[in-house]
Amino acid sequence: MTDRLAVDIGALRLANPVMTASGTFGQATELEAFFDLNRLGAIVVKTITPHARAGNAPPRTHETAAGMLNSIGLPGPGIEGFIADELPRMAPLDVPVVINVAGENEGQFTDLARRLADVPGVAAIEVNLSCPNVTEGGVNYAQDAAVTHRILASMRAVYDRPLIAKLTPNVADVGAIARAAEEGGADAVSLVNTFLGMAIDWRRRRSVFRNVVAGLSGPAIKPLALHLVHVAARAVSIPVIGIGGISTPEDAIEFILAGATAIQVGTATFFDPLAAPRIVERLPSLLDAIGAETIRDAIGALRGHEEAE
Repeated sequence: MTDRLAVDIGALRLANPVMTASGTFGQATELEAFFDLNRLGAIVVKTITPHARAGNAPPRTHETAAGMLNSIGLPGPGIEGFIADELPRMAPLDVPVVINVAGENEGQFTDLARRLADVPGVAAIEVNLSCPNVTEGGVNYAQDAAVTHRILASMRAVYDRPLIAKLTPNVADVGAIARAAEEGGADAVSLVNTFLGMAIDWRRRRSVFRNVVAGLSGPAIKPLALHLVHVAARAVSIPVIGIGGISTPEDAIEFILAGATAIQVGTATFFDPLAAPRIVERLPSLLDAIGAETIRDAIGALRGHEEAE
């Protein structure tokens, strides 16, 4: 079964296409009590920044219809604290560990890539170009194709392992941004990050979040994310990693048919910690159902209505 589900993200071989989404799986070891983490294709850790961050003031999450708004603010120990304290705890894992990173300016992205270039246990970097709740108004480098290209090219110059550019849905043309990431040296793009949203406490006549804007995730965004993954997959030749409302095996195969080489499970982990391994277990039977021998045969294999059933 392993070879049947194996996919490649640049030079990185995954035993299966199921990854975790940054920010929803902690630093991996928190979920060890629920299942064998080595069953996953890869683990993407919570975003790491150059320096320690306390994150945003509460409230940080707010439940919505079929989804969740969050304004976490990337709390964490900073790159040095992560390397010293968090990364060694993941050393016993056999599954690839992908480090999601974010900088407060363009130069910090390059510094992070340079710092991680020779660190053992780091299989790849996912470049968080699109976190909407770091500061008031958001920091969204992935809204500008030129900036996206510049950051990836600078990181590529100092880092020779796989680079994954995580993109925002909050743009007019996600295909253009994906192409800029590819031309800048990205080995893959992952999308989507959260959609911008807000919530109002009408009794107090004020926004729920102090930053007003928050990021919407969960099943509510799945149709939108599926469309944008399909657009991105047709715009680039590098692998696309689909994210957005994936909670069932059927959700996962839809993203793969739309063009995703791999998928990430995010918000679903909060209400079902076994969502990701359940997808891994069910994928072979779904491949059988659509007549695909391997997962690679299913990538982008969406058929037109004019094709015979």
